[in-house]
Formats: sequence, C-alpha cells, structure tokens
Amino acid sequence: MARELISIILPVYNEAENLAVLLPALGETLDTLGLNYEIVVVDDGSTDETASTLRRMTNLQLRVVCLRRNSGQTAALMAGIRFARGEVLISMDGDLQNDPGDIAQLLAKLNEGFDVVSGWRMNRRDAPIRRNLLSRVANKLISLVSGVHLHDYGCSLKAYRRSALEGVQLYGEMHRFIPIYAYWNGARVTEVPVNHRPRRHGVSKYGLERIPKVILDLLVVVFLHRFGQRPMYVFGSVGLVSIGIGVVAGGAALYYKFLGNKSFIETPLPLLFVMAMITGAMCFLMGLLAELLVRTYYESQKKTTYTISTINAAEEPASPELELPDTAARGQ
Repeated sequence: MARELISIILPVYNEAENLAVLLPALGETLDTLGLNYEIVVVDDGSTDETASTLRRMTNLQLRVVCLRRNSGQTAALMAGIRFARGEVLISMDGDLQNDPGDIAQLLAKLNEGFDVVSGWRMNRRDAPIRRNLLSRVANKLISLVSGVHLHDYGCSLKAYRRSALEGVQLYGEMHRFIPIYAYWNGARVTEVPVNHRPRRHGVSKYGLERIPKVILDLLVVVFLHRFGQRPMYVFGSVGLVSIGIGVVAGGAALYYKFLGNKSFIETPLPLLFVMAMITGAMCFLMGLLAELLVRTYYESQKKTTYTISTINAAEEPASPELELPDTAARGQ
C-alpha cells in the first residue's frame, strides 16, 4: 500500500471547528503510516467558516472541491470519488467521530484481498434510542433484504478499491448502500470494528426524518438490482394479479346475475371487474414501455449488462467485429 496513491475523501458541511482539529491529526497519522496519500475535502455548500479554514491548511496535501450549494452527503461523496486520483479510496466523516488511527486496519484488510472494508462502530457514542436503536433495526433490515450482512451500514469510515466502484452511480441518500452495489458487482466485502467518538463541535445533520428515506432508497436499490434489466417481471406480475382479480370478480358477478337473482347494479363486482382489467392492461403496457427504455439506455450508450473481471490478453475476441471497451482492453 505504501506505493499506491490513497485518497481520503471527506464530505463536510459546516464543520469548520472540527476540521481545524481533524485535518492536522489525519495528516500526522497518514505520515506516520508512510503512505502516499491525498486528502480530498468536499465542501458541501457550507455556510460557516469551513472554506476559510480549508484555505489556511496550506501545509497539508489537500484537494478541496467546493459545491455551489448543499447537495447532500451522497452527492458530495460522489464528487469526492470523481476528483480523487487514488486507486484506494477511504471515506470518513469530518465531525471527529471517526478515528484516523483506524485507517491502518482498513488498509490491512484490503491487503488480505478484500475490495470493500466497512467500519463497524461497536460502541457508538450517540443517543441510545433515537440513533443507536433505530440504526440497529435499520441495519438488520438492510442486511435481510440485500443479503449483504453488515452490522453498521451508516458508518462513513470505509475503504474501497476503485475497481469495486466501477459503474456505481448514487442518488438520493444511497451512500450507505455502496457495499451492496459493490457486492452485487462481484466485490469481496467485509467489516472491521472501529472506534467511535462523541461529537465535540456542531450538531448532527441526521434526524428521525431519515428513516423513511432509508426504507424508500432500499426499495429502489433492490428493485434496480433484481429488475433493472427486466422490468416486465414486476409490471407483468402486477398485471397478472390484477387480471386474476378481474376474472374472479367478473365470474362472481355473472354467478349472482344468473343464479343469485341479483342485478349487476346491486353489487360492486362489475365495477371491480372493469377496474382490475384496465389496471392489468396498463401494467402490461407500462412493462413493455419500460423494456424499451432499458434497451434504449444500454444500447444508446453501448453499456453492457455484465462486468468483466479479467481477460486473457493472448486470446482474440470471438468475433472480429466485436469491439472491446477500453477497460476490457486494459485487462480490467
């Protein structure tokens, strides 16, 4: 790791007091480890003295990216990944709650052959009910739904090999799901216990309002993974269920009409039949439209529906007309 460039990515928002302490300590830790590193700080539209604090840190190997407005932690992290130059990326918070001393054990795990190493705050120094309990419930739910079993998805202290993040694009509040994306792309994922320190300055940017956001983002992540390339499976299944309900409702309406001496207008069954059949037909049409959009997305941008690990450079493509992408040609 000593020769590889390691990028430390810090998305920050109104953390001037914390950065004044964190950045010198972080630089000292990295120098002690003898690493070839850069620190990429993404100022997410801060309104305090964060920008001026960063300008004074001229003695550190800093790359500062300033966003025009506050775009959220996910967008700031993606900006940091974009502008980082290292092959190893380490993300962490700028609020002093992550310990720079834990970077060494993250890198040690990467050296064991893992592609993503996630921090696990075993002894969190946060509110026991409002933060810790809800976080445990959320982590169990995410692990159950995704199949990637981690104790602490919310810990920002994580280490990645850049190759594990190839093709990953994040939106909303999905930064905590990066290990899931990487695992589904074939990366080896693990976690290590890390220190967690109480916040010394400022206030947390997260509250109870993030709970529904996490649940909705998780639904989007699972949908894109399981049905992103075959949306007809979802729309078609819903359409079949709806048509099935319509058939049952229509049969029951005919039964009551001819055997139960009840007019169609005396029961809601005919209306249910019509609504269910229309809904089913619309689901099928939306599924077909979604299939066209998926094909347009992949074919217009020459994207593939698979990812390549390695290619034997001595072998030629199966077809002379097949043009390999640049990353494949480089054996990535």
